[in-house]
Amino acid sequence: MTDLPTFLAAHPDSILIDITGTQGSTPREAGAFMLVSPTTLWGTIGGGQFEFMAIRNAREMLAGTGGVPAMDIPLGPEIGQCCGGRTQLRFRRLTEAVKDELDARLAGEIERLPEILLFGAGHVGRALAMALAPLPLSVTVVETRQEELANLPDETRTRLVPMPEALVKDIPAGGAVVILTHDHALDFLIAREALERTDLAYIGMIGSSTKRATFASWLSREGGGERGWMERLTLPIGGSAVRDKRPEVIAAMTAAEILTALAAYRLHSSS
Repeated sequence: MTDLPTFLAAHPDSILIDITGTQGSTPREAGAFMLVSPTTLWGTIGGGQFEFMAIRNAREMLAGTGGVPAMDIPLGPEIGQCCGGRTQLRFRRLTEAVKDELDARLAGEIERLPEILLFGAGHVGRALAMALAPLPLSVTVVETRQEELANLPDETRTRLVPMPEALVKDIPAGGAVVILTHDHALDFLIAREALERTDLAYIGMIGSSTKRATFASWLSREGGGERGWMERLTLPIGGSAVRDKRPEVIAAMTAAEILTALAAYRLHSSS
């Protein structure tokens, strides 16, 4: 998808559609939005007939042929959808004030994105960075080797440091650590720093059952056994449901693990 600033520059005459309220089962939550220009779209409020009705209303407003500033749509059989809930929409033409509000909202959302640090940019590290790039996450790839930081997604931040483990302490609570370096000793150093913390949503390491056994033995000597460290370490990453060692497959499965862990952390933190 085109990034938002590029869309706004190319389509200044657009309508911002906000979901202002929901009841029952709905395809998107309050706060979701999309932009509609005379010829193209940015974002989505849920798709289907419901979204088609909203787009048509926005384009009528743009053309000056009708349209209303608000809609309350039941998501039932009368419009060919079966969600069963209701969604309230607000329609506003993009003025400078609306653009400023949108910029501020997006800046706030970016600040609240979970921090994901990928330690290592080898084959799986690069594949995982690609898998995470379109997701609502702030991803940083950490490396000790300059040449490995090439060919990463534009959205991905990078850090070139001699001691990657020193960065773990600065990860905000609720973040995630994925350890994918070329050096098992370095893997262990990073994991130890991460496992010392109890406020990370996910700590994962690439490896095998043999590596897990080796690491468990090392942790027991470090006193980690009594502190339940192995129970909080996902090793190997990607699970065992799909037995496929291609980097892109491991990355897809690991991305799902991370999203699941982040959601569980948010739920636990709010209870």
